[in-house]
Amino acid sequence: MDISAAVSVSTLVQLLQELVEDNFVEVLVRGELSNVSQPASGHYYFTLKDKSAQLRCAMFRSHARTLRFKPTDGLAVICRGRVSVYPQRGDLQLIVEGIEPEGVGGLQLAFDQLKEKLENEGLFAQELKQPLPPFPQTIGIVTSASGAAIQDILNVLRRRSAGVGVLLRSVRVQGEGAAEEIAAAIVDLNIEANSDVLIVGRGGGAREDLWAFNEEIVARAIAVSRIPVISAVGHEVDFSISDLVADLRAPTPSAAAELVVQNRLDLERHLDQLTLRLAAQMRSRLSLLYSHLYGLQKRLKAPQELVQMQRLMLQQQLLCLRQAMNEIIDQQQHKLDLLISRLETLSPLAVLSRGYAIVKRMKTGQVVHDVEQLEAGDHLQIKFAIGQVAVTVVEIDGKGTK
Repeated sequence: MDISAAVSVSTLVQLLQELVEDNFVEVLVRGELSNVSQPASGHYYFTLKDKSAQLRCAMFRSHARTLRFKPTDGLAVICRGRVSVYPQRGDLQLIVEGIEPEGVGGLQLAFDQLKEKLENEGLFAQELKQPLPPFPQTIGIVTSASGAAIQDILNVLRRRSAGVGVLLRSVRVQGEGAAEEIAAAIVDLNIEANSDVLIVGRGGGAREDLWAFNEEIVARAIAVSRIPVISAVGHEVDFSISDLVADLRAPTPSAAAELVVQNRLDLERHLDQLTLRLAAQMRSRLSLLYSHLYGLQKRLKAPQELVQMQRLMLQQQLLCLRQAMNEIIDQQQHKLDLLISRLETLSPLAVLSRGYAIVKRMKTGQVVHDVEQLEAGDHLQIKFAIGQVAVTVVEIDGKGTK
């Protein structure tokens, strides 16, 4: 052993680093993710392994932020990057610059991951869906002012529902920052509270172009919207996370406009039918009233004739009343005469007129019926048919003589 040829660890590691980094500038490595972690720094650290070997990997924040999906343990992937040596530990590692899921695209995986997450939180629940207002006065639209979608929506509204107001919030609908603009527009329209319903969407395009409507920030903005939201992204075959969260999905932007004004058109048609029915009923009713009025006119008499007729009826009733009163008076007079006759028959004065008299005590007015009631010296009053006299008892005869 020639110890003079020995090199330091640092020198050897540096030589290995130069060798590896110069010869493995860009490699594609297939494997399975394991021990995935993402500290507060935003970097990803994980192990890429297969049945026989494993390799430490690092993906720095600048590249990690471009990922559409979240790397998880057990996911089969193809990593693109460069091989390096970490001098402090002498570890061989792969500096990853891109990751693609194997067997499924990254966009599809990101879609599935977010869909599962939001579904578990209940954001797709049917009971959370708000009904569309039956007669919206103002429609809020979140889309690009220069895109075809806004023109399609406006054409439908002009054709089918004149008088409806439109409040456009122009946003970018693809590219970096588009999702943040869309979410902010939805929040702003809710704060302003001038819209009755919102249409959020854009025209067709590649899946990457539509991706802003698959971002979590847009989905959560729709979920918390107090204003009902119609999602209208791309064509009928396109399906987005926004469609699942929204209160209603429209296959195209123009279809969204038709859904918004559908109830208004139904109402207008219904009002037309009611107007026709009301006019027919009014004509029928007026015809009936005219017939009834004509009959009344034929039966109507002059007021003077009615007054004369009422006067004759009154005179007849007065005559009948007088006759009835006279009959009652005659009947009562006859009864009175009979009573007077009977009274005269029973009257003490009638008895006195036949020669009888009434004897009363002077002081008490007591009628004397029997001489046994008297004593000599009693003062009496004797009443005759005509007049009376005062006497004094001088002698009493027990047999009734004095």
